[in-house]
Amino acid sequence: MLKNNRKVIITFLAPAVLCYCLVFLYPTLRTLVMSFFAVESVSDPAAAWAFAGLGNYRKLFTTPIFIQSLKNIGRIWFAGGCAVMAVSLVFAVILTGDLRFSKFFRSAIYLPNVVSAVAMGTMWINYAYNSDYGLLHRVLAFLGFQGASATLWTAPGNLFWSMLAAYCFGMVGYHMLIFISGIEQIPRDYFEAAYLEGATVFQRFIHVTAPNMRGVIRTNIVMWTVFTVGFFVWGQLFSPVNLSNDTVAPMNYMYELVFGSSSSAATARDSGAGAAIGVILMLIVVVVFLATNFIVKNDDAEI
Repeated sequence: MLKNNRKVIITFLAPAVLCYCLVFLYPTLRTLVMSFFAVESVSDPAAAWAFAGLGNYRKLFTTPIFIQSLKNIGRIWFAGGCAVMAVSLVFAVILTGDLRFSKFFRSAIYLPNVVSAVAMGTMWINYAYNSDYGLLHRVLAFLGFQGASATLWTAPGNLFWSMLAAYCFGMVGYHMLIFISGIEQIPRDYFEAAYLEGATVFQRFIHVTAPNMRGVIRTNIVMWTVFTVGFFVWGQLFSPVNLSNDTVAPMNYMYELVFGSSSSAATARDSGAGAAIGVILMLIVVVVFLATNFIVKNDDAEI
């Protein structure tokens, strides 16, 4: 009986294991090995690779555009993360209360996640930030802020923060749903007991909601980190021709190195350095994951 069960288990697991090895494990290991070699094209055979040791990593950390890209995702992770987590948590607390039409509001807030990032970015650039007929221009002009309404929000000095605001707008709904799932798992008896004891809304949040959402908070931080290191489309949309210090992220620079995408930048193709960027991003996610597990304990509070 045990042998038959093993055969069934192996039969059903084999396709999944094979796909995992071919689609995830092999590319990951190949990228890791490639990061230590000088490779021009990602399709070059391994026999054409020239060992470079840590040369690719040294090259990256002495390249100003790569250093700037790390600073950009650092600002996206911290400033954008604080804003998104705060707004998402506020919406989650409100929409898990006795608010009428809460399901409608949940769907409306989550809706930007359904729309393609390309379409969303185009909407913000052409219909929100346009200084002639954009929504932001019209609203500010209506409120009497004529100087602010004429501001070119996609100018170099404002481009990063305009891009970040647009990106965060689309991410609130996703993280809100994760917070909602955590709040709805808290027994209602806890809230009712706190209410009967005379606790205010703020006190119920501090003493009941927050202590029981440590695992959810940890999950949201890790997911935000994954999305941040994978930041790519928005940088391409806000700087579609060449890399810009205001919008460049490591993924944009990696694309530049591997495919030579910019029309005017004289960037030589260097897939080895591109692979090194991938390894660095992976390490960033791992470090944040371990730090989050250490700081924000996974076990929720016992009441």
